[in-house]
Amino acid sequence: MTFIFQPMTREHAQNIMRWRYQTPYDFYNFDNDDEVLMELLSGEYYSVSQDQDQDQDPSLIIGFFCIGNTARVPGGYAAGIYVDDSFMDIGLGLAPSRTGIGMGKAFVQEGMDYLRHQFDQSKFRLVVASFNQRAIQVYRDNGFVEHGLVISSVQGQDVEFLCMIAEN
Repeated sequence: MTFIFQPMTREHAQNIMRWRYQTPYDFYNFDNDDEVLMELLSGEYYSVSQDQDQDQDPSLIIGFFCIGNTARVPGGYAAGIYVDDSFMDIGLGLAPSRTGIGMGKAFVQEGMDYLRHQFDQSKFRLVVASFNQRAIQVYRDNGFVEHGLVISSVQGQDVEFLCMIAEN
């Protein structure tokens, strides 16, 4: 598969904000407000498509990657997982229609390759909800290993996250 990465645009962000995941993944849904839109347009988000015509049709966006502070969970600071700043923190999401169909491994691999090239980076860190075994397996398949657990509040609920790192 070939994915196309580009800095997030307003149209792509608005499309992503409309994605709705099924339970229990629904806590990954974005709120549809100006604060979320501004975060998506912060310069730390990249939209991902498989089609050159995504500018004419933002619905062709199939995922996103984010880097830096936007990829971190608040509870990670107190847990000390962000002490080593040699890692690039990443976050990512696939459109709900693209999850669970075997696309994840290639999506993560190409995203990491893109970030390696753009930022000359080889060390990555991410956090994933501990219940999200599908994603955890995809990350393992891409060389990530478990690096600790952290509790962080999401929509008023405490959620356990697994910190994972990859050095390659």
